[in-house]
Amino acid sequence: MKKALIRGLIVCLVVGTAWTAWTVSPTVAGPLLQAMSRIASPAEDGMVRGVVPIVGSALDPQFWKYEVHYATEPNPREQWVGIGGVHETAVQDGLLETWDTTVVPDGAYSLRLRVVDKTGNYREVFVHGVQVVNAIPTETPHPTITPIPVPTATITPAATPTFIIPTSPLAQPSATPTLARPTRSVLPDALDVNAWRQSVCLGVELMAAFLVVIALIFLLRRLF
Repeated sequence: MKKALIRGLIVCLVVGTAWTAWTVSPTVAGPLLQAMSRIASPAEDGMVRGVVPIVGSALDPQFWKYEVHYATEPNPREQWVGIGGVHETAVQDGLLETWDTTVVPDGAYSLRLRVVDKTGNYREVFVHGVQVVNAIPTETPHPTITPIPVPTATITPAATPTFIIPTSPLAQPSATPTLARPTRSVLPDALDVNAWRQSVCLGVELMAAFLVVIALIFLLRRLF
């Protein structure tokens, strides 16, 4: 009986303490909820260009919605411009919104995340000094120039001329024989007519003898 009573008292004490911290002391719960919502990127005094993702967390035990705004600095009249629309889904360490910085002039800006709970109350977190630098060209690393070694010229000494002195006397050139043209043609002065006549007669006699032999052969063949 005593143990059950002690357990009941402990449970009542824990529940009462939590309820008191939640309802009676909002100043204690406020910083805790404030830490649950944050803008992680861009960072303060950071430089951005183009389309910029806004990353962070939008959380609350009684979460309803969140909104993201921007304003030029300084902003004495508290004039804020919404980025995107109203989001009714809590985000933890993720993409909150996308900011197109090409539609705004270059300069310093503030970002604001407003998280609204179901009772209509809201908490805000800020990032100041965000620099939009679309007009400034992106710095590119300069290539490292490696010096080209200069080749060393090697001077080769010129060859020393060598003179050969002949030990024997130079030979005298021999005379080149010159061909002499004949002064007259070495041809017979006249033809030997008698020799030609004898040759013709001999040829006629041989031809006649040959014909006679052929005639005898044909005659003998006809007889026999």
